[in-house]
Amino acid sequence: MEKIIECVPNFSEGRDLDKIEKIVDSFRGKEGVKLLDYSNDKSHNRCVVTVVGTPEGLKKSVLEAIGKAVELIDLTKHEGQHPRMGAVDVIPFIPIKNTDIEEADKLAKDIAEEASRKFNLPFFLYEKSAAESHKTNLAKIRKGQFENMNKKMNDEEWKPDYGPEAVHPTAGVTAIGARMPLVAYNINLDTDNIDIANKIARNIRHINGGFRYCKSIGVELEDRNIVQVSMNLTDHTNTAIYRVFETVKMECRRYGVNILGSEIIGLVPMAALIDTAEYYLGLEDFKINQVLETRF
Repeated sequence: MEKIIECVPNFSEGRDLDKIEKIVDSFRGKEGVKLLDYSNDKSHNRCVVTVVGTPEGLKKSVLEAIGKAVELIDLTKHEGQHPRMGAVDVIPFIPIKNTDIEEADKLAKDIAEEASRKFNLPFFLYEKSAAESHKTNLAKIRKGQFENMNKKMNDEEWKPDYGPEAVHPTAGVTAIGARMPLVAYNINLDTDNIDIANKIARNIRHINGGFRYCKSIGVELEDRNIVQVSMNLTDHTNTAIYRVFETVKMECRRYGVNILGSEIIGLVPMAALIDTAEYYLGLEDFKINQVLETRF
């Protein structure tokens, strides 16, 4: 049986379409790899790619994409609303079919070992691949961002797991590891006050006492003159989309603002959307196999 793993690399480029296409080309028409989706955001200045493939196919394509990003992206000239520490900021691997978290972990470590040598790029292992508990959380690893990462890595506690003990001068440092599926979910507010978005984000994220599987930040969308609560829901079965949405809506009332709409970045598990539809429609005893597309 063929083993299938998902990979969702995040690249620190969301404005130069030519660079984005050259990076994404690493996944097009490659044996053992299928490009499912990619999207870029100018405010975040970030591109998120979603691919699935065999471990062998993914390894070759991801290494090619890392090399292309190191060549094309210069973080000394990069700015955007989303925190970042690397040209390839994070590379997660998610087991999908006939595989498990251990195999996704092995693939992450194999790529980190080879890429660190080939591109002189340091790597942190995170999530399920983290060898030390303080490196499990991506936000903690990324804290300080590219500009302060060299100083951070002078601390013995923050030595990279692979590669040099100093950041790459233009490509920074990358986090890589195995994790379970997450939902990248953003809620747009009808205000340009970033303080409001930051306060709401603080109230709902786990690190500040919010939802256990929610990471969130406030983001300015300058092209639309609004702000956004940007989130990663790392376990939708325990922190549901609808629950976060309703809480943000409640918090908005405190500041006299409203939700304009929301968006999902990349792909989302069908079960996460069915769970939300079930809540809002008040469905009773609904099962996922009642969805037409699951029956063929």
